[in-house]
Amino acid sequence: MSQQVQGVVAPGKNEAVRVETIVIPDPGPGEAVVKIQACGVCHTDLHYKQGGINDDYPFLLGHEASGIVESVGGGVTDVAPGDFVILNWRAVCGSCRACLRGRPWYCFNTHNAKQKMTLTDGTELSPALGIGAFAEKTLVAAGQCTKVDPSVSPAVAGLLGCGVMAGIGAAINTGNVGRGDSVAVIGCGGVGDAAIVGSRLAGAARIIAVDIDDRKLAAAKTMGATHTVNSRSTDAVEAIRELTGGFGADVVIEAVGRPETYEQAFYARDLAGTVVLVGVPTPEMKLELPLLDVFGRGGSLKSSWYGDCLPSRDFPMLIDLHQQGRIDLGAFVTETIGLGDVEKAFARMHEGDVLRSVVTL
Repeated sequence: MSQQVQGVVAPGKNEAVRVETIVIPDPGPGEAVVKIQACGVCHTDLHYKQGGINDDYPFLLGHEASGIVESVGGGVTDVAPGDFVILNWRAVCGSCRACLRGRPWYCFNTHNAKQKMTLTDGTELSPALGIGAFAEKTLVAAGQCTKVDPSVSPAVAGLLGCGVMAGIGAAINTGNVGRGDSVAVIGCGGVGDAAIVGSRLAGAARIIAVDIDDRKLAAAKTMGATHTVNSRSTDAVEAIRELTGGFGADVVIEAVGRPETYEQAFYARDLAGTVVLVGVPTPEMKLELPLLDVFGRGGSLKSSWYGDCLPSRDFPMLIDLHQQGRIDLGAFVTETIGLGDVEKAFARMHEGDVLRSVVTL
C-alpha cells in the first residue's frame, strides 16, 4: 500500500523549492523504501534546481543521505528492514563490461528504482541522482543502500553519500595520492576539503589549498592543508610552483568545475603529474588548451565520478576510520536544519557560509 510523506520539490527552473506531499509506492522487486534520518544539502541539488543537470521537472531533491530500511521488495537479500544504510547514486550492476573487467566503480549500467514517486495529483517526480532524499521516506533500488555501523551519527554518515566521498575518492582512488606527494586542491568547499582530508590520509607531504575566500582557506587548514593560496590576490599557478620547488604539484585536484580553474590545475602540476577534475561543470562550458602543451607536459588528465568509489568497499571503511578518530567527518557538518529550510540553505551555500547544511528528520 502506498504512503504519503513530506518532501522538498523543485517545481521549475530557478523557482523556489517547496515542501510537498509525496506518494511513495510499496517497493517492487529489487527496491527498498528507506526512512530518511539525514540528508546533506549538496551543490548538485542546486544544479538540479537551476536546470544545470536537465529539465525533467519537477525534481524531488536530496541525495546525500542516510536512514533506516523500512521495507524491501522481492529478491532483495543484501539489506533488510531495520538496517542502517547510506544511500549511493551509483548502484553497480555486476554484469556490464566494466564490472566484468574488475572495475565496478566505472559501472556503465548503474540502476535506480523502476517505480516512480509522485505528487498527490499523480505528477511523476524525478528524484535527484535517482534518490530524492529531502523527504521523510524515499524509494530506491536496493543496490543503492550500503549498510554501515549503526552507531555513527546519521548526519555524518549521509555525507559519504556524495560530497565527502567524491573528495576523498578524488585524492585516494582517482589521483592515487601517495606518501610524500605534493597535492594542490583548487576550490575549498565541501568536496575540496574532503580531497584535502583524503590527501592527508594518503600521506601527502604538502597539501596546498587554493580558494578566493579566506574563510574557506582557514577551514582548509583545519582539515589538513599545509599551505593556503588566495587566488583572488595571488597567481595560483605561480604560488603552487613556488611552494613545490618551482616544479608544480604531483597531483592537482580541481573541485570547482570551471574552465579557468581547470586551466590553473593543468599548468600547476609537475611534468608527468596528474590533474583530477571532480568539480561538476555545466553543459555550456568549453575548455581550450594548446594540444602541444597537453602532449608536452605528459602525465594524466582524469575526471573523478563519485571519487571512483565502490560504496560497499569505501563507505564502511571510511566510517570505521571516523569511529577510530583518524578522520573527522563531523567537521563537515556546519548546521542541521529542517525540510522547510532547504531554500535558505542554498543561499548560505552560495554565499560560502557553510561546508554542509544537513537536513535531519
